[in-house]
Amino acid sequence: MDQYTLNLLVVGASFALYIGIAVWARAGTTSEFYAAGRGVHPVTNGMATAADWMSAASFISMAGLIAFTGYDNSSFLMGWTGGYVLLALLLAPYLRKFGKFTVPEFIGDRFYSPTARLVAVACLIIASITYVIGQMTGVGVAFSRFLEVDNELGLFIGAGIVFFYAVLGGMKGVTYTQVAQYCVLIMAYTVPAIFISLQLTGVALPPLGLFADHAASGVPLLEKLDLVISDLGFNSYTGHHTNTFNMVLFTLSLMIGTAGLPHVIIRFFTVPKVADARWSAGWALVFIALLYLTAPAVGAMARLNLVDTIYPNGPTRDSLVYAERPDWMKNWEVTGLLKFEDKNGDGKIQYYNDKSDSFASTATANGWKGSELNVNRDILVLANPEIAQLPGWVIALVAAGGLAAALSTAAGLLLAISSAVSHDLIKGALNPKISEKGELMAARVAMAVAIAVATYLGLNPPGFAAQTVALAFGLAAASIFPALMMGIFSKRVNNIGAVLGMLSGLIFTLVYIFSYKGWLFIPGTNFLADTPENWILGISPLSIGAVGAVINFAVAITVSRMTEEPPEEIQELVESIRVPRGAGAATTH
Repeated sequence: MDQYTLNLLVVGASFALYIGIAVWARAGTTSEFYAAGRGVHPVTNGMATAADWMSAASFISMAGLIAFTGYDNSSFLMGWTGGYVLLALLLAPYLRKFGKFTVPEFIGDRFYSPTARLVAVACLIIASITYVIGQMTGVGVAFSRFLEVDNELGLFIGAGIVFFYAVLGGMKGVTYTQVAQYCVLIMAYTVPAIFISLQLTGVALPPLGLFADHAASGVPLLEKLDLVISDLGFNSYTGHHTNTFNMVLFTLSLMIGTAGLPHVIIRFFTVPKVADARWSAGWALVFIALLYLTAPAVGAMARLNLVDTIYPNGPTRDSLVYAERPDWMKNWEVTGLLKFEDKNGDGKIQYYNDKSDSFASTATANGWKGSELNVNRDILVLANPEIAQLPGWVIALVAAGGLAAALSTAAGLLLAISSAVSHDLIKGALNPKISEKGELMAARVAMAVAIAVATYLGLNPPGFAAQTVALAFGLAAASIFPALMMGIFSKRVNNIGAVLGMLSGLIFTLVYIFSYKGWLFIPGTNFLADTPENWILGISPLSIGAVGAVINFAVAITVSRMTEEPPEEIQELVESIRVPRGAGAATTH
């Protein structure tokens, strides 16, 4: 059986499973659509949360970014994992105890203001749409390769699949679909990693293989990788080469952005009790750790295999003849995500850092006129099994896993958007008397519109999947996280302070990002070059969310101190959220 047919069978079978689950668990009420009827078991919810949280950025893009940059991009690992711990300890149990359906509903009630609720809706939609763009980017990458179509057509196909099962099933259907997707994605990520770790080091567990000796050379794997890429003018893999201040801010932005992600927070509204929210958070961390402990090894081993493919006799030696390139290169060239340009006309592939001044003399001596291979970093994890010449069923499994990761998070984000529009905007502000049937229809229409917008913007994303997602985390960090923290842990912050704080953080962060990335991510619309030399105080647009959060906190606290304190009943509400009373069951209002 050829690889294309095998891909279709495995991916098709996984889709049939997801759609079947969505039909079986389709939502019939708003409670089932928004919160799965609050009847999800903590272990089930933990697995669904892991799938919801580990998006295309985690599965497809993160290891690729680590592979091409090394230690400096470990901030993705530290920020996302640390942020989940913040979410589990500081937010999830308290929000579940409050007993509402959505994040804007909590903010509106806590700050006793319809305006605060509407501002929270705007913050949620902006952050979530940006996040969905990253997922659709990953969907397009995966579909384009494994269905052997161009990237744009792959994106449209993925959008159609998400539309069908997310719109039909709501939170109830998505929850159980995400459990299946987690099982697929974690197998797809770890199985090829085990194969490749055995090939390169003889160690079955990839996290241990990363620190083992390279089987062919006898030197430690990381030392071998450092030597190989340094010989080609790239920075060492294990060294620190970037602005430390910016790296700290970026990690912080990812952490607090994670804790403020509405599509993850609403998962904790689906369990029966507050105690179940804590347990499901713990289980989710266990399930997440399986992938995050493996990612650094996947990145390092993929980078080493890529270079060894191009230079089988070692860097700066005779390189691969283009006409004799392996099938995996031919397959990815079809997608447009891998490109070769024969700049010196010798018919061979030269791959090196042509921006390195120290390597320029070596390149000139070899007759090289620039690096000739352009590899999109989002393809590395998906191409990894092919590069390592693993069996066809492993390649097909990775295809299904990459799609499961992107689709699971896209569905969760679309649910957050649709619930904010239908429950918080339409029912909460525009039409409070809307029927349950009408609200359910509004939620589904809102989700369809969100899919269309994300697909359109996903055709021209502002970066690789993980970089686009990082922008969304920055927006959530600057707007939603401070409001939630102050809403739970401060009785003094009032409605005026909360509204002005959210607006200040959001607007500052949006203006900074769009100044360097372009308005609506359209090329050429940015008025500042997106380079470290132009960043204010060396702060990247990916890191600015942490500064936005500080501004949010400062404005909210200062304004609240200058205006009337919240009503007594609101202060009592804040106290009741934090202090356990009775058996700890969630409120039902």
